[in-house]
Amino acid sequence: MVERVSATPAALELIATLTRLHGPVMFFQSGGCCENSVPLCYPAGEFKTSPNDVYLGMVGGAPYYMSGREFEFYRNTHLIVDAVQGRGGTFALDGPDGTTFIGRSRLFTDEELVSIASEVP
Repeated sequence: MVERVSATPAALELIATLTRLHGPVMFFQSGGCCENSVPLCYPAGEFKTSPNDVYLGMVGGAPYYMSGREFEFYRNTHLIVDAVQGRGGTFALDGPDGTTFIGRSRLFTDEELVSIASEVP
């Protein structure tokens, strides 16, 4: 099975830190303006997903969801959650040491595309 989302070591470390501070966390990426095209991290249960949102997988023990509309754009893309120095803004949890999440991506290979062709979201 092809993973749709993964995380760098820096992101995994930040997820672990935020989980220690806030309990379980989740990610949501909605697209649009105001930093919503980046992975937003919330305490689990604080953000309510809709039936139109797509579950992409787990990163560092945290579920990662994307709006259905955004998923149409990223359907053929592997998402990579990373963490960098800086503040992400007011919509998500940032690290206590001045780190925030960002999204990186790569297109799926031809072999991966064949593999996910039978999957449904």
